[in-house]
Amino acid sequence: MIDAAAVVGHGPGMSTLATLLPPAIAARAPLLDEKHQSAARLFNGFVEGLPALALDLYGTTLVLHDHAEAKAGDEALAREALELTRRALPFIDSALWKVRSSDNTDARNGVMLLGAEKQLCRRVLEDGVWYALSLRLNRDASLYLDTRNLRAWAKATLGGKRVLNTFAYTASLGVAARAGGASEVLNTDLNNTFLTVGRDSWSMNKWPVKRPEFRPGDFFDVVGQLKREGRLFDCVFVDPPLFSVTEQGRVDLVADMERLLNKVRPLIAHEGFLVAVNNAVFVPGSDFQAVLDRLCTDSFLSLEQRVDAPLDFVGTDETRHGHPPANPAPFNHSTKMAVLRVRRKDGKR
Repeated sequence: MIDAAAVVGHGPGMSTLATLLPPAIAARAPLLDEKHQSAARLFNGFVEGLPALALDLYGTTLVLHDHAEAKAGDEALAREALELTRRALPFIDSALWKVRSSDNTDARNGVMLLGAEKQLCRRVLEDGVWYALSLRLNRDASLYLDTRNLRAWAKATLGGKRVLNTFAYTASLGVAARAGGASEVLNTDLNNTFLTVGRDSWSMNKWPVKRPEFRPGDFFDVVGQLKREGRLFDCVFVDPPLFSVTEQGRVDLVADMERLLNKVRPLIAHEGFLVAVNNAVFVPGSDFQAVLDRLCTDSFLSLEQRVDAPLDFVGTDETRHGHPPANPAPFNHSTKMAVLRVRRKDGKR
């Protein structure tokens, strides 16, 4: 549990981080379990006063996301953050420092600041479901914590449904759907290494890993194949990267997400769901909402609901000291999530 004595009081000469971080960690106390198996964002610098830093806790591992403009990052800041966090959470036994702007792959994927790589957390428990981790897999941390509420929606809503999870990454949305009793889940991503983490999540939850549930391949190729196969799904997730170009097509969340969403519409059964996620930090929420509004003008799509990012990503009234790069309204965070209801002219289910 959090050591309350370690996170209260700010004396003269305290650094900016020493002033901002302790109350932010204290505000996350309800998200942390006593067995140290949970995951949460402990500090979101964009909205809590220090844009160069974000801190995520995975079990007993602290991941420090360094967003400093300098390619070498800010190691002194990272080490100060580690020291302050361990005062409040002394059970932390390993720490990984990821320098976002570095030209060095190892630095982007993470350098150990505490402990050995074998101590890095390998799984976390969320909403009664195990999610496998590979924290040095790339510059992210293999499980996006800002989509936690969307996973909760999937688990609660998709029982008995057929689900297609595109741009699946490590398949966490597919894991949540499977945990909720989905009758079929197909996870697809260009990178099969990412999907391997999803397979590990399947195994950790004691589900048989079936080859058809994981299909590596380019989004445009796989979607075309599924259309030719005449497949229909009750729910399709579209959570693309910010920008990507392959021989088959281009992904651009800033300029062209509408086209991606229209690509998958023929795969969605009547009264099914299209779930769209745009995590581009510099895309205002009003711009993404305009995309959804255009899609919904033909009466065959309607906005079912927006899904908020969880509290640990938006901060509290007491911890918010800044603003994101772009106004996310009418969404509450730059990870903008929407559930659309789909109608088909042919009524096929």
